[in-house]
Amino acid sequence: MYVMDCPDDWFPYETYRPHQQEMLELAAECAKNRMTCMIDAPTGSGKSSVLSALLAESKGKKILVAVRTVSQLNTFIRELELIKKKKGHIKVSYLVGKRKMCMMGGEGDVYRMCEGLKAFSTSLMRDRAHRGSLIPANDPVLKTQLKHQDSEHPLLCSYFIKSRIYVEGGEGLKMSPSNTLRTKAEQTSRRIVPPERLHEMCGDICPYEVMLQAARDADVILLNFHHIFDETIRDQMYKSIGIEPENTILLIDEAHNCGDTVQNIQTVTLSQTSLELAQSELAHMRGRVGGVEAVLNLIPQIQNFMTSLKRSVKNEDWFDPTIFTKFILNGTLYQKTEEIADDLLRINEAIHEAKLEKGDFKESPVEKLTNFFIRIMQSSGDDSYLTIYKKIDNDISLEVRNIDPSKTLIETANSHHACIMISGTLSPVESYKKLYFGDMDVKTLSLQNAFPKKNRLIFCAKDITSAFSRRRDIDNQNNILNYINSFANLNGNLAVYFPSYDMLKTFTESMPKKLKGKEVFIESQDASQANSDLKIFMSLPEVNRSGIIFGVCGGKWSEGLDYRGEMLNGAVVIGLPLAPYNDVRKMVNDYFKNKFGKEGEFLSYTLPAINKALQALGRVLRTPEDRGVLLLGEARFSEESVKKGLPKWMQEELIECNINEFKTGIAEWK
Repeated sequence: MYVMDCPDDWFPYETYRPHQQEMLELAAECAKNRMTCMIDAPTGSGKSSVLSALLAESKGKKILVAVRTVSQLNTFIRELELIKKKKGHIKVSYLVGKRKMCMMGGEGDVYRMCEGLKAFSTSLMRDRAHRGSLIPANDPVLKTQLKHQDSEHPLLCSYFIKSRIYVEGGEGLKMSPSNTLRTKAEQTSRRIVPPERLHEMCGDICPYEVMLQAARDADVILLNFHHIFDETIRDQMYKSIGIEPENTILLIDEAHNCGDTVQNIQTVTLSQTSLELAQSELAHMRGRVGGVEAVLNLIPQIQNFMTSLKRSVKNEDWFDPTIFTKFILNGTLYQKTEEIADDLLRINEAIHEAKLEKGDFKESPVEKLTNFFIRIMQSSGDDSYLTIYKKIDNDISLEVRNIDPSKTLIETANSHHACIMISGTLSPVESYKKLYFGDMDVKTLSLQNAFPKKNRLIFCAKDITSAFSRRRDIDNQNNILNYINSFANLNGNLAVYFPSYDMLKTFTESMPKKLKGKEVFIESQDASQANSDLKIFMSLPEVNRSGIIFGVCGGKWSEGLDYRGEMLNGAVVIGLPLAPYNDVRKMVNDYFKNKFGKEGEFLSYTLPAINKALQALGRVLRTPEDRGVLLLGEARFSEESVKKGLPKWMQEELIECNINEFKTGIAEWK
């Protein structure tokens, strides 16, 4: 790829949007000078065009774009297609959603299944190659094996087999990509084949292998968050396609989700049920591998520890890892947790190999137990982890929970040539900088809303709240219902979001099927039902009807969806969607207070709640032409301690009101 020095040469539009050029210049500066930056850019700022600035400054370095959803992937694909039309000669690949790419289907972890199928296929292919069959796809033995294998528990993958050949070299036979694989990889990288057409284009060759091959020569690779933030997956992928982090520019979209992603990856849970299953699995391994008997003798101690926690009146609380270790080691052959982890790793490897031979690719209970002890061991002395127990219906689970993602985020940013984080809700950006990177030198930029101010009204209700002390207050509940009924008078599709499913149920259990002539949809916790209802809701404007959805902040209907045009004309967030406050939450807050002083609780507790509210409201105004009314139904948003977490443009436009003032305001809007 021939790289020009001028960013304008790569920018695929005739004109810049308001403030867009400033954003691109900062991104280009970071790419040029090996820096990290965080950019808070509201919807409509043209965030995806940051790619043009990075390409202008790449000078042969790969660009990795981390996304969370297929819709985000498609946004960047569209941007890259426009850049290609202007510049040409850009090679693109994506490694997102292996389950959707895989042609084999089946149950269990698709990555685990792929690993097993490739291992078996490679073993048999190598054996046949040593017998002179260098093109596996043409080998009669392999064809017979594929024809007669159990479709429910396959051991071989025809799509992988057809993607490989063997060639003679100085060190003997070497497995290489087939010519068909190389050709398809070249075609996909140059054409940027969209995900929905990938299977058709790849035919009988594995789509993931095609994109993996394309990634080796690609200038831009789109991938999901786990490829970046799961260290094991990242190291394997980088090694596989020859990525050197220090020569790679990293662009992270929807960066406000980085913290949650890292914490989920680094949190491990052990339930009573999984422990019992591990015990049964270990019993079948007696005499096959060393250490099984010792671990089996240990499990009753863990079960006794869990049973002792059932007497607690709390449903969630901290447990002392030192006491846990002493409790379970008592009367066993082990002296420390490292010895347990070593035995479990060896046993788990034997179980893993046995399961692969049977074509079973599901995670084993012993693997869960192994991961739990490894995490307990790794987190020892690290106060960014908490050991927690949960009690649900008298069933106890133990959890090693990551509460501070900054260590991983700092390592990730520093290991790459440059790291650019962008989001529409990374506000206040200085707060996210502190939460993610502490005192690290990070550039920040916060843009104003580029959409016309005349197209929106933003209210803050001063006379309602979701504060626990007033949730059962009849006057407060009636006021909330009054706001909802008044809001429902607006034209078109509308949305109301609550802090939790419990509060959603409280206010919707007696909701009629229609409200002010609008069809009512209540978010189901069943994903398929929620998706079905949402499709109906979004199609209503096409037939001159309208509806109102009642959902949950952070739920299926409040994030990652694009309600353009008439699909959504207004949104209400009732309350402040704070995490439930208990002793564990207090420990988390205390950790961040110790780290950041007075601001610690705002960063760790209040800021995520504000972000959930902003994500929900952000579904309304998706294009410059969209019009809408937004209501923060929570008195605390009028207080400086919470209000400071809103974007500056929103703080400036916020209209504080009571119910009568709200009614007057929306009547004039209509």
